[in-house]
Amino acid sequence: MPEIQADTKQQFPFLRWTGSKRWLTKDLLKDFLPKSFENYHEPFLGGGAVFFHLKSISTNPDRKYFLSDTNNELINCYHKLQEDASLVIDHLKSFINTEEHYYQVRLSRPEDSFIQAARFIYLNRTSFNGIYRVNSEGKYNVPYGKRINVDVITEDLLKDVSKFIQGCDFSTSSFEKSIDKISKNDLVFIDPPYTVAHENNGFIEYNQTLFSWDDQLKLKAYIEKIAEKGAYFILTNASHHSLTDLYDGVGKLVKVGRLSKVGGRNKTRGTFNELIVFNT
Repeated sequence: MPEIQADTKQQFPFLRWTGSKRWLTKDLLKDFLPKSFENYHEPFLGGGAVFFHLKSISTNPDRKYFLSDTNNELINCYHKLQEDASLVIDHLKSFINTEEHYYQVRLSRPEDSFIQAARFIYLNRTSFNGIYRVNSEGKYNVPYGKRINVDVITEDLLKDVSKFIQGCDFSTSSFEKSIDKISKNDLVFIDPPYTVAHENNGFIEYNQTLFSWDDQLKLKAYIEKIAEKGAYFILTNASHHSLTDLYDGVGKLVKVGRLSKVGGRNKTRGTFNELIVFNT
């Protein structure tokens, strides 16, 4: 069995995140973990559900956590909470959860990095479905979510997160650049943007822009390098024949079901199968 620390407080993520893997951490993740591992890497950090879970249950106080993403605003948010959560919270308290103010904040371009972090959290908490999306000019363009009663600040949570992430290594970089930090017996959790729809032949146009099929091929080569180093990997992706074919022979392949809450209409929600590729 993988390492588990008894009677520990589970630290939960502070961001809403489309495609979050919190569903995986509840019951399934333990089936894919190695019995033990050294350092932990997550090159598509996002909301960090798996990171928060694994660090919460860790029995290894010397483990290092290398966490990266190409989203500079996201990584800045982690950095600023790590540096001074109280300052982020003070700025967050200046925002008002109304539709008018939401669009004012969405249009704003603050230069101060702490205000940028507070803005990121505010938009995440008050936007539609917690989606992070930018237009062709790189401007955040998700509509107001009309979540009138939501606690935008969550002061205690952000202070707890700040303590929890001390000592973690956050960086803005592509997944390929993280390979040099990976060593034998490390664990790498890989959750890229999904290029294809679940179990059909259609490509998702939005994610095809974010993460193309060429990127999927580069990711396969990256995973092969991880294995060559003697490290462990766990990859999550949509269950689709193209990906099953792509990763055939790279690792063990398992299909698991999960409930999706993504989408603005009920017809886009339901149970989907996910592909897990791993070498543990």
